[in-house]
This record gives sequence, C-alpha cells and structure tokens, in this order.
Amino acid sequence: MNRVITYIDGFNLYFGLRSKGWRRYYWLAMRRQSLYIEALQTLPDTTLHFGHYLDKPRQCRQCHAQWMDYEEKMTDVNIAVQMLADAFDDRFDTALIISADSDLTTPVSKVLQRFPTKRVVIAEPPRRHSTALCNNASGYFTIGEAKLRASQFPDPVQRADGFVLLRPAHWR
Repeated sequence: MNRVITYIDGFNLYFGLRSKGWRRYYWLAMRRQSLYIEALQTLPDTTLHFGHYLDKPRQCRQCHAQWMDYEEKMTDVNIAVQMLADAFDDRFDTALIISADSDLTTPVSKVLQRFPTKRVVIAEPPRRHSTALCNNASGYFTIGEAKLRASQFPDPVQRADGFVLLRPAHWR
C-alpha cells in the first residue's frame, strides 16, 4: 500500500488559478475564505496549517507614491516542517506537494536524501513553475483544468453539526 500525504500551498494554488482566470475553481475570496475553510474541515484526515500576510510598505521609485502591500509568510516553512516531521514519523511513502515555491527545494532534497525509499512529487499550479523544485523531486506535473474540475467540493457541503455550506453562485 502506498501512503500519500498531500501538502497544499494554498496561496500558490490560488494565485495560479487567478492568473488563468479560473475563478470557478476556487473559494478563496477574502469574504468567502472562512466558508471554504469550513468546507475543508469537513474532510476526514485533513489538518490545516496557516501562514499569514505581513504588511509591507512600498514606494514608487519614479513618483515616490507610497502604498501598503502584503506579503505571504510562513506557508513554505509550515509545509517544510510538517513534511520533514511526517517523513521522520514514517507517515507517508509519497509526499505530494501542490506548490511551485522554490523555497521548498531544500526540504524536498533532504527528505529524499534521508529517506531514499520515499517519493516527493510536485504538482505545480497553473502558470507557476520552479525548475529547481521540480529537478530535486521524484517527479512533477502541472495541474490541469480537468483535474481541478474533478476536485471541486459537492454543493452543498454539510458540517458535522448539520449546518449546510453553499458554494457561492458566481463560482459555479
């Protein structure tokens, strides 16, 4: 039996879907994110780990206009630490990482060096790519639209307490 654990970089996946204009395949708009997270929590054997956004002031070099931007932090670190812990605890035979973040290259390499019988496969979101990450993995592929279509939550999703979660109409 091949035990698989999937590690999902939600930010990387979201921005890949957004760059393709594939809104119908995500539930991650800020107003609806809590609804999507509640739907994820209905899945058995699913654990969620969260990164966060850091405020980052920006300034135009030409006109000196200033604005506040946001940078995602900790997602790659959380994935790396959890994958390494799971490898040491022998919880998987294959790790499937949904990301194209090159910061995961070293953790992937270390898992494969320390545990030569394990596999790490990279599933790159649409329009995201890391040559270094793919070259250090056991294998890789790009997630296509057919796989996204087949991986949608049913509508509706019912929580354990009976509350019904409905997919937003404009994401159907």
